[in-house]
Amino acid sequence: MSFKLTYATMFNPPAEMHARFDEALREVELALGARHRLHLNGEDVAGVEEDERRSPIDQRRVLGHFAVASANQARQAVEAAHAAFPAWRATPWPERVRLLKRVAALIEERVYLIAAALTLEVGKNRMEALGEVQETADFFRLYAEEFEEKNGFDIPLPDDPLEGWTSHNRSVLRPHGAWVVIAPFNFPFALAGGPVAAALVTGNTVVFKSASETPWAGRLLADCLRDAGFPRGVFHFLNGSGNEVGQALVHHPRTAGITFTGSFDVGMRIYRSLANGPWPRPCITEMGGKNACIVTANADLERAATGIVRSAFGMGGQKCSALSRLYVDEAVADALVQKLKEKMAAIPLGDPRRQEHWLGPVTTRRAYDNFARCVAAITRDGGRVLVGGERLAEGELAHGFYVQPTLAEAPPTHPLFREEMFLPILMLHRVQDLGQAVQLANDSPLGLTAGCYGSDADLAYFWENIEAGVTYANRPQGATTGAWPGYQPFGGWKGSGSTGKAIASFYYLAQYQREQSRTVVE
Repeated sequence: MSFKLTYATMFNPPAEMHARFDEALREVELALGARHRLHLNGEDVAGVEEDERRSPIDQRRVLGHFAVASANQARQAVEAAHAAFPAWRATPWPERVRLLKRVAALIEERVYLIAAALTLEVGKNRMEALGEVQETADFFRLYAEEFEEKNGFDIPLPDDPLEGWTSHNRSVLRPHGAWVVIAPFNFPFALAGGPVAAALVTGNTVVFKSASETPWAGRLLADCLRDAGFPRGVFHFLNGSGNEVGQALVHHPRTAGITFTGSFDVGMRIYRSLANGPWPRPCITEMGGKNACIVTANADLERAATGIVRSAFGMGGQKCSALSRLYVDEAVADALVQKLKEKMAAIPLGDPRRQEHWLGPVTTRRAYDNFARCVAAITRDGGRVLVGGERLAEGELAHGFYVQPTLAEAPPTHPLFREEMFLPILMLHRVQDLGQAVQLANDSPLGLTAGCYGSDADLAYFWENIEAGVTYANRPQGATTGAWPGYQPFGGWKGSGSTGKAIASFYYLAQYQREQSRTVVE
């Protein structure tokens, strides 16, 4: 791909990119309805049953029939990963790095085909889908290169100051064992591929469970790892419910560590479970956000409105980083609301397979139904809808999960200021000053992303006081969204993450390893 694609550069792609995506989409659609298997202990195998998945774009369109694993197959996968661990741990790290780079190359070779499948399965527009697939390739390459740069995390230390003896010291990071990765439905390729890559390059074996809503993306990732040539038993792919397959993975005594991306409630249950065994096991959780943006009286309102709309409504608000709460200085609130109304009215909404449509459907029927509940709650609990608020069920949208991007104003105590809706609904409240805005922004158990539009003095106060792991200032590309491997580490504070260390940061790979201090006396 000659065009460097990131979430910050996807707004003016070359015509060639659209042509190649359209060609890939035609190829993928010709193969819809196929059967897709699990990948267990080096083999593609059937599950105990099949799940027919349909597209959120049009529920009449069958995507495929996907094998569903049993709890017993989940246990078999962990046992096989545990058995494969000693040989994989002993594999020279340059070979592990080589295999990761091979996966990155395969993903890039298939970027358009995989992105077309993501558009059909998740309902993303083509640029969001292409961005996710390229991001995944970048995760594999970035983690491989970092492991090379750190020399496999084997670091010589000073000798002990002993007279008459030579005592050599070193710090070595070592893998844990069979590592479980549980991915979400909204970024089913990238938020699976990133932790899978990190666990594998550090010497762990992996059992990966896709979200049950998006097994196709998981299977396509498994294809890339299978075709890269990983040894038997090092990587496994499962599809199944959290209640059965997920629980079997979490509670297996051979599970050495887990990376989970999803809701706070489920993440905390997993975290507590891994802490309550015979010894605590590592658990890396990314548990969502209730992300706030602050617009001060000194803000560039045109820039703010552009970033707010992109961040709140991109991919239907189905991002853990999506903007959900907007606190605006009352002196500029009316002017900003007018700009938001104009930009929201201009959002091209429809079938995301088509180049001209920026916003497609929400991914699941549950989200579609939840939208109606949330809109009803806006007015019931003292708010008012300023823009949107309707589900769209006419014409070519009648068979999909389409909803209007919605802006609502409400008092700060409104329940929707605390609920992570995962919908294109933005709650607005007017504030007296920046101090009040920051106080309200921090009044949340979550602390993933946050944004601010204002003067240099405003930004200095914002950064000193905001409680969030990823922050953006005066950014038209997205008020609270748009991190990319190698450019912005991505991880939350408080209830948004269990470690305080970010994805694609300097500290991420170390979380998949444990330190061993080695001293030898000659």
